[in-house]
Amino acid sequence: MSIKVKTAEVKDASAIAAMIMDVGWFHDFEKAPGSERTDMVRRQLELCLADKSHSVYVAESDDGNLVGYAAVHWLPYLFLKGPEGFISELFVLSDLRGKGIGKKLIAEIEAEAKARGCVRLHLVNSRERDSYKRGFYSQSGWREREQVANFVYPLDA
Repeated sequence: MSIKVKTAEVKDASAIAAMIMDVGWFHDFEKAPGSERTDMVRRQLELCLADKSHSVYVAESDDGNLVGYAAVHWLPYLFLKGPEGFISELFVLSDLRGKGIGKKLIAEIEAEAKARGCVRLHLVNSRERDSYKRGFYSQSGWREREQVANFVYPLDA
């Protein structure tokens, strides 16, 4: 199977929503009716595509189906020599994992990061995920920062 990575478009919202469902992590997302899920993705995708501070990529198989996606946010830090790319989402359909699709998405992000003058890429991965257990990131040269705690502060909307 050949894979082409391209910039996501608003018309990809339904396929991205289906990929998020395939992940099975996001219970509030899963509870919403299908049309609401697509609308949520569409709204967020429109925000990401509105300026150059975010990039969203999709991996498309040779039959035209979307099989993975990644979202990256370009963050300037005042204490670094250049910006950082924060990969907030990188998901591949469960039945196609381990076939190099994630690596192609990361390669696209890395190329853009270098073109933007970024000094590093950053992501968060659960130790319970298969990608962590398989060593997907560490085998690709990523270093785990054990001294960093990852916190979230929920804001009820």
